[in-house]
Amino acid sequence: MYILGISAFYHDSAACLIKNHDIVAAAQEERFTRIKHDFSFPKNAINYCIKEAKISPEKINYFVFYEKPFLKFERLIETYFAFAPKGFKNFSLSLPIWVKEKLFQKSMICKELKLLFRNNVDYSKLLLFNEHHLSHAASAFFPSPHKEAAVLTIDGVGEWSTTSIYMGKDNNLSLLKSINFPHSLGLLYSSFTYYLGFKVNSGEYKIMGLAPYGIPKYVDLIKSNLINIKNDGSFKLNISYFDFCTELKMTNKNFDSLFGHPKRMPETKLNQFHMDVAASIQKVTEEIILKICKNIVSMTGSENLCLAGGVALNCVANGVLLKNKIFKNVWIQPAAGDAGGSLGAALSIYYMKLNKKRNYVRKNYMKGSFLGPKFNSTEIKQDLKKLNAVFQEHKSEEIIDKISTSLKNGKIVGLFNGRMEFGPRALGSRSIIADPRDVNMQKMLNLKIKFRESFRPFAPSILLEDVSEWFELSCESPYMLFVANVLKKHRLKIPKGMNKLFGIKKLSVQRSSVPSITHVDYSARIQTVEKSQNKNFYEIIKSFKNKTGCPMVINTSFNIRGEPIVCNPKDAFRCFMGTEIDILVIENFYLEKIKQKNEFIKDYKNQYKLD
Repeated sequence: MYILGISAFYHDSAACLIKNHDIVAAAQEERFTRIKHDFSFPKNAINYCIKEAKISPEKINYFVFYEKPFLKFERLIETYFAFAPKGFKNFSLSLPIWVKEKLFQKSMICKELKLLFRNNVDYSKLLLFNEHHLSHAASAFFPSPHKEAAVLTIDGVGEWSTTSIYMGKDNNLSLLKSINFPHSLGLLYSSFTYYLGFKVNSGEYKIMGLAPYGIPKYVDLIKSNLINIKNDGSFKLNISYFDFCTELKMTNKNFDSLFGHPKRMPETKLNQFHMDVAASIQKVTEEIILKICKNIVSMTGSENLCLAGGVALNCVANGVLLKNKIFKNVWIQPAAGDAGGSLGAALSIYYMKLNKKRNYVRKNYMKGSFLGPKFNSTEIKQDLKKLNAVFQEHKSEEIIDKISTSLKNGKIVGLFNGRMEFGPRALGSRSIIADPRDVNMQKMLNLKIKFRESFRPFAPSILLEDVSEWFELSCESPYMLFVANVLKKHRLKIPKGMNKLFGIKKLSVQRSSVPSITHVDYSARIQTVEKSQNKNFYEIIKSFKNKTGCPMVINTSFNIRGEPIVCNPKDAFRCFMGTEIDILVIENFYLEKIKQKNEFIKDYKNQYKLD
């Protein structure tokens, strides 16, 4: 049995195909269209999934959309009536779009499928709809290694729900409790993203990166005015400070007055105030999540927790949750945002609607999240020749040795290998890697490779067997979703007077023997690498360790700011030539920047909108 899950029309459109309980393929539409957070119908992702399965479209038994449009429309109507007459102009503008497109989404999706496949199938009989938060919960629980687990989903908003608690047992999920719109932790965090001048649904991770530079001095101000938090973690927002119910913006003048500063304009200078605000909302978020999780334990008695929804990508909060040991085991869906809803929608139909027996014993049900396209040697060689690239082909062992030697010599390597990752993190398949011991590498990667803000930290990818020797982490973290501190034995003594530095000036202090992955609070967002999950990446890091004694590399996504992660060899070559990456490795093909033709070097960064 084949089931195709679809998420679309808001942000991060994606498709996922399962065959019985097995995930065959999954990918986001942005990787194919090269439009960041593309929300359009994921026709390219669907075509890829079917191609990967080597089937015809007629073989698919069900198509499942990840949310219910009628419930979403109900929320829109009720919200505007509740706040009338405020926001009537936006309501009157959006209503025709809803009536024409979104309210009749079933017929629109069927039409898209018909155009895509050009056959005589009646898709209205095969198309199902799943609730948004149930899709998130299913994406977290069913791929997890647990027979039973509590499930927490937190995001901006689905149809009505913004926070949901489920209990998962075998092949079923039961809703225990939920918090509904407009009271939303995800929208609260996004409001601060907006206020600090970053892009909503894109820049939230910048708040996480900015927070350690600040002091959480506004926690009490936030809790006294913006949100009322109960002991069980439930909460209510004071909507008088927010405009997301009625306007096309998140906050209003009341919000500005509360903090005594206007909204920061995008791309303007960040100061200590902005950093303190980021630190404060991050601290409040962590407090809420901890309270919710403590209540979940008392409700369910479960020692296992599964997480999904956009807020589950807050790896700093995840690290705090892990450190507090509320649960014995915490498992997070690597594609926790809306893209992963396509997977959850498919799995919930298979297990819950069709009542299929669940396979939960496999450790790596997600296949390392390597669910996207891969390319063979013939395809790669053809592409490189068409691009007039200068390259060499080597055996696998030679390539690994050349990469680790290049890293040791201070080179930056674009690594393209195997199937593309599903989800927002690059995990060694579409990655840019470098030496974490180089004190200048963090600055170099941000300014000359990624073309992004200097405050942004980078993640280490470390051999699993070495993680507890370097970080305050005793479990695996294959999907780069937990933050932990560098062990004290690897930290360096701060020179006299340097510990009094504030803000971005903290970057000038070398804090450990691996300075380019050590954030200003000694933290790092960690990926553990196992041979069984990603053999090639494991061997590269192992070779680097043998040469240097360091069992980790810097790992950041293979793209620049505003660009989706590269998908195919052509994307990789363009990014390679448009940045100061020194070496490009595509499977067994090795390319050096100094050997490429100068006419291929272009102003790459202006091709994409700032995120």
